[in-house]
Amino acid sequence: LGDYHLNHLIHGLQVGVLWCIRELTPHFGYLDDAMLGVEYGRNFYDTDQRPLREALRRFRAPMLIIHGKRDVLVPVAAALEHHRLVAQSELVITEQDHFLVFHNPSVLAPVLRQFFQRVETGKALTRENADPVRVLEAATPFDNASVPKAVGVTALVIFLLLATATLISEDLACIGAGLMVSQGRAGFLLVTIACLFGIFVGDLLLFAAGRLLGRPALRRAPLKWIIGREAVDRSSAWFARRGAAVIFVSRFVPGMRLPTYFTAGVLNTSFWRFGLYFFAACLVWTPLLVAASMFFGGELIKWLLVDESYLVTKLVLAAAIMFGVVKLLTRMASSRGRRLMLGKWRRLKHWEFWPQWLFYPPVILYICGLAFRYRSLTLFSLANPAIPAGGFIGESKSEILKGLAQAATSIARYKLIPESLPPIDRIELARGFLTGEGLSFPVVLKPDVGQRGDGVAIVRSDGQLGEYLTDATGDVILQQFVDGEEYGVFYYRFPNEERGHILAITDKRFPTLTGDGKRTLEELILDDERAVAMGPFFLRQESERLEWVPEIGEKVPLVHLGTHCRGAIFLDGGHLKSPQLEAAIDGISLCYEGFYFGRYDIRTPSAMDLREGRNLHVIELNGVTSEATSIYDPKKRLWAAYRVLFRQWRIAFEIGAQNRGKGMKPTTVRELVRLMLSYRRRAEPKE
Repeated sequence: LGDYHLNHLIHGLQVGVLWCIRELTPHFGYLDDAMLGVEYGRNFYDTDQRPLREALRRFRAPMLIIHGKRDVLVPVAAALEHHRLVAQSELVITEQDHFLVFHNPSVLAPVLRQFFQRVETGKALTRENADPVRVLEAATPFDNASVPKAVGVTALVIFLLLATATLISEDLACIGAGLMVSQGRAGFLLVTIACLFGIFVGDLLLFAAGRLLGRPALRRAPLKWIIGREAVDRSSAWFARRGAAVIFVSRFVPGMRLPTYFTAGVLNTSFWRFGLYFFAACLVWTPLLVAASMFFGGELIKWLLVDESYLVTKLVLAAAIMFGVVKLLTRMASSRGRRLMLGKWRRLKHWEFWPQWLFYPPVILYICGLAFRYRSLTLFSLANPAIPAGGFIGESKSEILKGLAQAATSIARYKLIPESLPPIDRIELARGFLTGEGLSFPVVLKPDVGQRGDGVAIVRSDGQLGEYLTDATGDVILQQFVDGEEYGVFYYRFPNEERGHILAITDKRFPTLTGDGKRTLEELILDDERAVAMGPFFLRQESERLEWVPEIGEKVPLVHLGTHCRGAIFLDGGHLKSPQLEAAIDGISLCYEGFYFGRYDIRTPSAMDLREGRNLHVIELNGVTSEATSIYDPKKRLWAAYRVLFRQWRIAFEIGAQNRGKGMKPTTVRELVRLMLSYRRRAEPKE
């Protein structure tokens, strides 16, 4: 294939296959002496021809090179290159094949006899008396363009490799095929047919998996790794609305090929209709992608590295760049793709959408500075002695609500559903709580230990209640759904003070779309200037009704929970701060002995009720790692957000220092690590 490492890999695969045949197949000794055995394959794998070029250049004695023109295993180009490197060599090309030595000794004998005679009589050329022109030719670098196109066994190997590669990544296999053509390694027709064959077979297997195994297979490996249930739901809606023609369209829509073909099988789509549409799409897509990679990839390789060394590195780098370009162009080819790209750009541009690993490093550095100043890395854990580790991670929400029990009129009613109960008992316990408290749907279900809205759901029917409790892992809280507006109130109190303070107030808004009777819910999400920034999340959340067309003026709420990472809009509600509100929050907080620092999530009928400190229903109380979430107001600048967080953590350390002065001991680093690992294990999805 023109590169030692690539050929070495192929030989390694050959040895592996032969070993598996010998060791894993019952053959009763019949394969022990097979010609194509492990020893045969190992012979090629152990052969290192990289020093051969220099060895040939140093060779000074006479040389005769004989090669068969019809050799399909070793191309004639190899003999031509050897002949070029050894300036004094003689070259004889016969009409024979690779097995010339075994089958046609009568052809070899005369040629060899004559060569031996010339050597013995001193008439054969050596390096010293070789043609000077040929000596100069031997010194020139090797031209990769001289490698012939693959034929025979080499062509078969390339065909099988490309066909297999499409099962891993169709686009990347086509790009690699185009790059091979641009390098002269294989013909365009060969690699295109190989990719087409692999894609066709692979996707027929997906169709068959959908037909034979159905949706339950999505819950098992390996399908659950490559096909999301939401994507299959969306494909089902496509079929219901647009028919089998969606098979053709899906080839040009990123992320929809695999789920669409699987869904076609699940929905019992006609095999012949599926095959027709699919093959038509492949006939357009595959040659187009291979040709684009061939033309642009070759120029890209030349631009990346002018010399002919590091061929594999160049191919990999060029393939990666081409793969990125193809994905980009494919996304830009559809309105959906362009809007999702815009949403991704807005998430990068506006810091409120940044992931934690990008946003939090300055805060972590500031915390480290505070730890150095106060001579304790975990002093903040004493900000709330009543909560394990101060509420850093892994705290029980139900235990915190229990700590607020004396302020029961201000707490949304709740019930802990233990994981230890069988699913049917969990469901009965939940139903009994609803009946006893006189509550009706909707209600809120959420993990007793969780962060940032993970696992929180608004349940609107008995069926949804049963499904959630059957699938849930860990203890679960069933809580009254309190209608109204939601706010986050960040509170702190120093242990040496009788009254506390409100650090920040967050006004939480829930985005709503308005139907026009024409656009689907998916189109409404993608066309909304704010919702598009959270496009991937909303599209997954609403996957079951993306094809629904809301009526003119119909309101469609996208968010029901006050969690920023799930789409809620956070605004600075500092103007709602009042003495009445501080007094009300103080009254609730003082009921909880050992609590000094954290954020209340509160629901209340109106902003006026919040300002006057009345009709407050506490949904949740978060500890030391809670944020003053007003920082996520879109109008706030990044540095202003950091300034609030720095102040927040400074207060946490100051409270911890005062409690340490009373003889309390902070959580150890070891215990904090144990809590983090324990929380991570609980958060991992169970089979």
